[in-house]
Amino acid sequence: MTVHPNDPVLREARMHVVLPGAAVSARISSSDPCLRGKSASFVRHIGVDLAGTPLDGTFLAGQSFGVVVPGTDAKGRPHKVRLYSIASPSYGEDGLGRIISTTCKRTIEEVPDENDPARSDGHPLFLGVCSNWLCDRAVGDEVRVSGPNGKRFVLPVDPSAHDYLFLATGTGIAPFRGMLHELLVGPPEHSPARDGWTGPTQSRIHLVMGSPYRTDLLYDDWFRNLATAHPNFSYHPVISREPLLHPGHGPHTHHYVDARMEYFRPLLESNRTLIYACGLAGMQVGIFQALAVAGLDSGYVTVHNEISAIAPSEWTTEQIKRRIRPTHRCMLEVY
Repeated sequence: MTVHPNDPVLREARMHVVLPGAAVSARISSSDPCLRGKSASFVRHIGVDLAGTPLDGTFLAGQSFGVVVPGTDAKGRPHKVRLYSIASPSYGEDGLGRIISTTCKRTIEEVPDENDPARSDGHPLFLGVCSNWLCDRAVGDEVRVSGPNGKRFVLPVDPSAHDYLFLATGTGIAPFRGMLHELLVGPPEHSPARDGWTGPTQSRIHLVMGSPYRTDLLYDDWFRNLATAHPNFSYHPVISREPLLHPGHGPHTHHYVDARMEYFRPLLESNRTLIYACGLAGMQVGIFQALAVAGLDSGYVTVHNEISAIAPSEWTTEQIKRRIRPTHRCMLEVY
C-alpha cells in the first residue's frame, strides 16, 4: 500500500501481550445497561479491572481484548477466545489505564436444527456462548482476558492534524466512545495522561450511528451532550427500521451518508480527513460505492484496474469486496 504525505501517523499499539492460551484473571468492575430505552435487545457497558495483570495500561482506544469463557464446547474442546472492542479511552475508565470497558450485546436467536426436520423452522433458541456469559457476570466476578489486539484502528499520534468521519452500526459504536473521550473530554485531573493532553481538539468530527430503532441507540445521551458542548462535533443517529412519514423505512448508515453527500463533501474533500468505520460487515460496501459515485473516493480507497472502467454505480457487491481496498486514510473494523 502506497504511503502519501497526508496519510496519518498512527499511535504505536502494543499487541498480544497476553495470548488466549495463557489468559489472565481480571475482575468485573461494573456492568450497566447502555441502551436509550426499553428495547428487544440487551446491551451492557461492562468494565473490566486489569490491576495486577500484564495488561494493566497496555490498551489504546480502538483496540480489542479477548475473553475466554470457562468450560468446553459441544465437542468437548475448550471455548475459543472471543474479541470485544474497547469502549474506553487509552487512559481507561479510571484515568490510570487499569479499568477498560466494552459494549456487549446479548446474542439471542432462534436457529434451525439441521438434524431435526421438526425444528427446521428456527424454533430452537441459541444463546451466544460468550456474550451472555459476560453480561451475566456481577461486579467482582472473575473473567479471563487476553490481548491487546489490533494496531490500525487507533487514533493518530497528532489527533489535531486530522478531521474525522466516524461510522458505526450497533455495538460498533464502542471504539468511538473511547476515541471521542480522548478527543473532546480528556483524562481526569488525577490521570498521568493529563500532562500530555492539550485540551479538546478543534478538528471537525462527525459521528454517524446506525441503529434499527431509537431505543437501540447506545450512549445516546452522552453523545448528544458532547455535541452540545463542542460545536465542532456533530452526532447523526440513523434509524433504519422505524416507519417514515412516507412508505418504507429509514436509511442505513451508508444510505444516510449517500443522501447527504453534499453536506459531507467539504469534509471528505479535505486531505485532513480520516474515515473510521466499525460494525457489521458489508457496511463498507455501501460507503465505498457512495464515495466513488460522488467522485470522493480518491484518498480513501484504491480501485483495481479490473473494474476501473466500470461506472461505480454499476459495481456489484462482489466486485467491491474483491477489487476495492481502503487506503491509510480509511480504517475498517467490521465483523
